[in-house]
This record gives sequence, C-alpha cells and structure tokens, in this order.
Amino acid sequence: MNFFPKAYADAVARLRVPSGFLIVVVFAWFSHPTAESLLWGVPVSLVGLALRAWAAGCLAKNQQLATGGPYRYTRNPLYVGTLLVAAGLAIAARSVWLAALFAVVFLFVYLPVIQNEEQHLRKIFPDYDAYAEGVPALWPRFGPPLEGEAFRWSLYRKNQEYQAGAGFLIGLLYLLWK
Repeated sequence: MNFFPKAYADAVARLRVPSGFLIVVVFAWFSHPTAESLLWGVPVSLVGLALRAWAAGCLAKNQQLATGGPYRYTRNPLYVGTLLVAAGLAIAARSVWLAALFAVVFLFVYLPVIQNEEQHLRKIFPDYDAYAEGVPALWPRFGPPLEGEAFRWSLYRKNQEYQAGAGFLIGLLYLLWK
C-alpha cells in the first residue's frame, strides 16, 4: 500500500543524506549525556549497527532478492537497524527532543523511501510479492526462517556499511567528550 505520493517519496529520497547533516547539528545541540544514559543507549545502538552490518553482508543490490540473514525476518533490516541506532543515540543523549525528531524523520523520510524501494523491487524481482507476503516490512517475524544467501564480507564492503559504524563512533566520541 502506498501512503505517500511518488513525487514526495522521490524528493525525500534525494534529500535524505543532506538532511542527515542537519540532524547531526541538532544532535550535538540537544545532547546531555550522563554515564548512566550512555550505559543504556550505547548497547541499543550497537545492536542496531550489528543488524545493519548483518543485513549489508546479505544484500546484493539489484542483482538478487535478499531473503537470507535478517531478510528472513523483516524486509527492511537496514532500516530497523537505523531505527535502533537512532533510539540508542537518543537514550544516550538523554533527549526527548532527539527521540521525537528521529521518530518524525523515520515517519516522513524513511517510510517514503521504503515505499519507493519496494516499488522498485517489485519491478525487478518477480518473486518479490511472494516474499513480501511471508515477511513483514519492519516488525520482525520470528519463526522458521526462509532459505536465502548467507552473510558475505565482500557484500558488506561493497555496500560500504563500515560508514555507519564510523559515523556512530564519531557520535559516541562526541557524547563521551560532552
């Protein structure tokens, strides 16, 4: 089901990365971490980063439908991982405002992007509809896994997922400094 007009989803997809720099500035401004908030938030973010890494290592973009690894449980593990990283950072930063901002960004930026990506996948992979029937878009379904490709370091590197880890490390160092 399409919730967002295609023109809006296309525009948001183009602005997603540049708007991330604005979010970094807001993150820096509204962060008020404590040792306790870091102890709670950092593990949540690390789980998100691990999920993103696992997903990136199972994703051959536009070449093969990803159904292995975390794609067995959710169609969008990279976005679920992003959500966990953001939640962990908001907890670590001890900021309700950041949590609200991240939620708004997820609803009005990431959901339209997911919608566009699913339309694209339906066009290039005829078996996408069958896959989508058995695997939820975001909330993971735990149960008997579907068959699919396993994690490959070459895909992790090709998808440049190490950049998410580097960005998180910079944010963590900032919080530790602040």
